[in-house]
Formats: sequence, structure tokens, C-alpha cells
Amino acid sequence: MKRILFVLGFILLTAIIVSAQQKEASIAVIDSAVYDFGNINESDGLATHTFKIKNEGEKALVVTKVVTSCGCTSPDWTKEPIAPGQTGEIKITYDPTNRPGSFTKTASIYSNGKTGSFVLTIKGNVIPK
Repeated sequence: MKRILFVLGFILLTAIIVSAQQKEASIAVIDSAVYDFGNINESDGLATHTFKIKNEGEKALVVTKVVTSCGCTSPDWTKEPIAPGQTGEIKITYDPTNRPGSFTKTASIYSNGKTGSFVLTIKGNVIPK
């Protein structure tokens, strides 16, 4: 009987700790995870879109790493912790040089947020010189 009560107490304590940790988590929210440049001219050079990332959690959100799917795409992001209720930025820049036609590129975002990682997508069509 003591063993059963001990095990039940341990399970209850674990559930309370996990619940408290989830409430304190940072939560990354993006309005739209896909951006369509439409038609861009190769002669215009680099094309950049800035995604806004909001922390809707109760703990600071830290974007730890951004990995793009191609060398033609480069990321830049808010390096400082994003406080609860505040917004940061993730800029994705595409180089259309010698890449005529349609494109779809992704950026994997890694953070301490509740979901851990998520993917942003840019797409469009490059009009050659």
C-alpha cells in the first residue's frame, strides 16, 4: 500500500512540474510562414523579406539557429532574447543571380520555444536579364 501511494505521489508531482514548465515556456508565433515574392527581376539583385516573430509565452524566446535550404538564401535574425509579448525579426534574403524561373526555398528556425523548431518558406519567379 505504501508503495502504491509513493508511486501515485511521484506521478502527481511529476505532472505538476511538467505543467508548470509548459506554462512558463516561450511560444513563437508567426503571422504567415510563407512569403511569395511574385515575379522578381534578376537584374534587380537581392530580394529580402522580413518575417515578424512574436513571443506569446511567459519566458524569453531565443532564436538559436537559422538554417537555409540553399546557399543562394541567407538569414539574419534577432540575436537578443525576445521578451514575452515582444516581437523580433527573421530576414531571409534570396540571390536570384543566374537562377531564372520559379523557386521555393526554406529556412529552418531553431529556438527554445515550446515547439522547438519551425520552417519559413519564400517563393517566387525570377525573370532573367
